[in-house]
Amino acid sequence: MNYGFVIDNRKCIGCHACTVACKAEHDVPLGVNRTWVKYVEKGSFPDTRRLFSVLRCNHCEDAPCVTICPVTALFTRQDGIVDFDPNRCIGCKACMQACPYDALYIDPRTHTAAKCNFCAHRVEVGLEPPCAVVCPEHAIIAGDLDDPSTEIARLVQIERTTVRKPEKGTRPKVFYIEGERAALVPGETDTEEAYVWSQGREPGVEPRAPAPGAPGRLDDRSWARVQSVMGSKAASARRTYDAGQTHRDSWGWKVSAYLWTKSVAAGCLMLAPFLWGWGNPPYEARLRMAALALSLIFLAATGVLLVGDLKRPGRFLWVLTRPQWRSWLTRGSYILLGFGAAAAGLAAAEWLGLPRLWNLLAAPAVALGAAGAVYTAFLFWQAKGRDLWQSPLLPLHLLVQALTAGLAAMVLVKAALPAPLPLDAGGFLETWLWRALALDTALVLLELLAIHPTEDAARAARWALSGPRGAWLAGGALMAGRLAPMALLYLGHPAASAAAAALALAGLAAYEHLYVRAGQSVALS
Repeated sequence: MNYGFVIDNRKCIGCHACTVACKAEHDVPLGVNRTWVKYVEKGSFPDTRRLFSVLRCNHCEDAPCVTICPVTALFTRQDGIVDFDPNRCIGCKACMQACPYDALYIDPRTHTAAKCNFCAHRVEVGLEPPCAVVCPEHAIIAGDLDDPSTEIARLVQIERTTVRKPEKGTRPKVFYIEGERAALVPGETDTEEAYVWSQGREPGVEPRAPAPGAPGRLDDRSWARVQSVMGSKAASARRTYDAGQTHRDSWGWKVSAYLWTKSVAAGCLMLAPFLWGWGNPPYEARLRMAALALSLIFLAATGVLLVGDLKRPGRFLWVLTRPQWRSWLTRGSYILLGFGAAAAGLAAAEWLGLPRLWNLLAAPAVALGAAGAVYTAFLFWQAKGRDLWQSPLLPLHLLVQALTAGLAAMVLVKAALPAPLPLDAGGFLETWLWRALALDTALVLLELLAIHPTEDAARAARWALSGPRGAWLAGGALMAGRLAPMALLYLGHPAASAAAAALALAGLAAYEHLYVRAGQSVALS
């Protein structure tokens, strides 16, 4: 068996009966939806038409939400339905980033993920999902795609159908008859602050209150925007109603901060075995201990941020005790455990004066530090909904960022330690920090200015480069956070080097936050 849906756009009248039936069947809270209808209008007066699109989980054959879920809260049943178990969900929101169709949301009551599950409880007793039952035009057809005797199988065979975002390789099983690109591809329509009958909202911004004295009506500014768009002959398609999800900032500042703290921790661990050979053993030992202490402190901060970002933080240990091994959230958690053990082992070896133990752990510690820096790139690759994060440069960039952060942290440590550094080691850290900053700057420019393989990735990069974000990138992340530190390091003065290191760390934090937000700036539905 292989269940799926056909949406016949020749018949859909946009009545929202499917949305209401779904909410009633599952007691879906206000503000979130398992299925919804989007209105798109095309053309210029008087040659206009309205398109209706029923949107929901696509029950993909290769479901990225199932792959990325660290605790098997999402799973594919034998009958092809992608189901979920709220009793296992930890609320990490990774599934929301992986889904290219914006189908998942966090239930505001249970604080766990939820989505259309094909009403599996009805299918198991031979009943259709209520959305198909209540549709007055029989525009929603549900059934077994593998059974040639079913209506859905016949329709898929004889009608020209399309699916949403086939380029993602997920093999979705919601087929649209006469589904138009303007309705199915989010980037084909303008996202306005106001629709014909209601106000929309920008990501992370609550809807504005109606104008005083006019309850339920749009304020003057919003109404002016609606009239402007309605009267524009240049707009070939525009969205006039959408009750979908608003998940553009599912991962916020805690994820940005986690990337930064993890970079510092990984960089310090990778550098620790190389802080020797300068002819002053006591000073070298203090540098190594400082590097390992910083690595452990920032690793602990990374763990706190990761747990704090969960909607169900009390379940965080389930990533380790109920792992789903295809998820890079699970793999990364175990990498961080090994990372911490290696850093603690090196610190113990240094503290107790055990050179054999140090030599035994040094190479694995460097490898685990590099893995801790890089694994997030593979996690971001599993987030198929975010095209900007699919960059092949990302593993290298995260490794360079970690080395930059570690070098900057150690330059600050060197400035703080009272003992003078031997002359033959005076510029080691500063020289390599300059080189790391130069390479990191080049990678930033390549990530954002290169030709992107998809329009969504290009749109996300343009978002990062435009308006206040562009000023933040150019002024904060690049000028103050990279070019200024490089100039200060060139001066060669200890105070200038310390200032350069502090600015470099701030610039890394600024870019991490911008990058995480930019990846989520593009609408998925």
